[in-house]
Amino acid sequence: MKTLKMLRLSLAMLLLSSLATACSGNNANNAGAETNSKPDSTNSANAGTEEVKMDKVTYTIFNGVAGSKDGNTNETTIGKMLEDQTGTNFKLEFLVGDLNTKIGTMIAANEYPDVLIPDAAIEEVLNAGAFIPLDDLIEKYGPNIKRVYGDDLDQMRSADGKLYFLPMSAQVGDFVPDPEPTAAFWVQRRVLEEAGYPKIKTLDQYMELIENYAAKHKDEGLTGMVSLTHDWRFFATANPPMHLLGYPNDGNVMVDPATLEATTYSGSDGAKQWLQALNTLNSKGMFDKASFVDNYDQYIAKLTSHKVLGFFDYRWQVQTALNVLKDAARKDPSLDGYNYFPLPVTFDESIADAYVDGPGGLVTNRGVGITVSAKNPERIIQYFDNMLKEENQILITWGIKGETYEVNEEGRYYRTQEQINKIDEAFNEKFGFKYYSWNWPSYGNNSTLSDGNARGVGYQPEVFQMSLTDKDKEILGKYDAQTYTQMFAKPIDRPWYPAWGFVKEQNSPELMWETNKDELTKKYYPKLVLSSPDKFDSIWSDFQKEWGKLDTAGYEKWTTEQVKKKVDMGK
Repeated sequence: MKTLKMLRLSLAMLLLSSLATACSGNNANNAGAETNSKPDSTNSANAGTEEVKMDKVTYTIFNGVAGSKDGNTNETTIGKMLEDQTGTNFKLEFLVGDLNTKIGTMIAANEYPDVLIPDAAIEEVLNAGAFIPLDDLIEKYGPNIKRVYGDDLDQMRSADGKLYFLPMSAQVGDFVPDPEPTAAFWVQRRVLEEAGYPKIKTLDQYMELIENYAAKHKDEGLTGMVSLTHDWRFFATANPPMHLLGYPNDGNVMVDPATLEATTYSGSDGAKQWLQALNTLNSKGMFDKASFVDNYDQYIAKLTSHKVLGFFDYRWQVQTALNVLKDAARKDPSLDGYNYFPLPVTFDESIADAYVDGPGGLVTNRGVGITVSAKNPERIIQYFDNMLKEENQILITWGIKGETYEVNEEGRYYRTQEQINKIDEAFNEKFGFKYYSWNWPSYGNNSTLSDGNARGVGYQPEVFQMSLTDKDKEILGKYDAQTYTQMFAKPIDRPWYPAWGFVKEQNSPELMWETNKDELTKKYYPKLVLSSPDKFDSIWSDFQKEWGKLDTAGYEKWTTEQVKKKVDMGK
């Protein structure tokens, strides 16, 4: 059995390190028997590794993203197996409150968790000198890190030429398309059903769909739309204009695939059209005003309340809410109408949507680093490296053969219906799928394993089809589709992707532009949405005056240069 095999191997060899999620503190609990063994790796040589004692140790991780429960990795099935292999456990702490405040407190005290995932505050952490360089550690203990990331690691280097953090993922093997869109305008299924499953392509059609349903159900206390604005997640409210104009997510810019020219949109006519649509919805009492004050947890709670008819967001950001609704509908099919359905909405039917991400480059401004507070950082890098072994990439995604997946005669991985039914959110948390789904060095979601199977369970076509309920298939059938992405346009080829991942130097004009732009949009967007319609144009005029003071042309020029550099690197 694979489990037993892995456990036997773990007693014979010291596997290398893997990735982490989030916690604070700086404990190194040394308990248990010590053994000597050499790290092993898959598809890589063991040259340069050293003997390390296998005493038990607990490291702390802080993850600058909210939405998960604090806990220890060894309290999950996956985490315990990885601890058996490496002797290492991680105590995870996730963000509560404001990210900049939390990171600022760490920097002021010069006290950090052993491992830090600072997310959008990574520049502040780097500037504070909180991360140790990883070059020597990777050279000694990171054969799998080098195998998976290869030359891409050079893209992560700081101005001094050193590597201070690891990216969260890298594309390995062939690219497997996602059967679900990266982002969408979402609507409750019951809304579509009552309307006769119309084809919704434009923002006007989407708003009309929601308004008509709400008008027929006035006594149910429904909310037409909510939007997320909390902290760095403000992009969920600010990004829609780029998608409505037919561009994929490149952060603050839209990149012309033909000319590679980058242009901003936050102060554009597209932004005005989007905000005016929300303003109109608000004037009819169907936009949730609390969207501008709610935190992330409150937002997720509202999405699972059955009261919200629609919203725009990226799937990864609302996956927890989607999973809760799906789990409930599996147990009680009468609740299926509260599930959300993704729609490829643009401003005009002549505009092709761009919500589905295709192959892209490495994200270079996000990652996980080992801090100056960490003792024995070699144990951490070994854990990361060990996690990148293919057998452990299978473990953290597919799980255990015979328990959470099977293999057919052709060597294809699959899940039985019984396994699919039992793997709900509660199971994901207990088994460890949730802890290990992101925030660790790993193969990218669209990657393949060496035997051709998809690394991600949901990316295996036969598994995705089996995971669909009868109601899923019925609704997809109404739109002549077998997967959700078949309703969307094919992804645009973007060798520069993601433009939002370009690294900006401290105090650079580009970083200052982004800071000022964020302050400006966070000041004016709420006013524009919540004002009476007759005041909208006046507020927009005030916003434009302030917008004109920004060096937007300089930012666009710099971003265009970075796009072209990235494209040239791939040639």
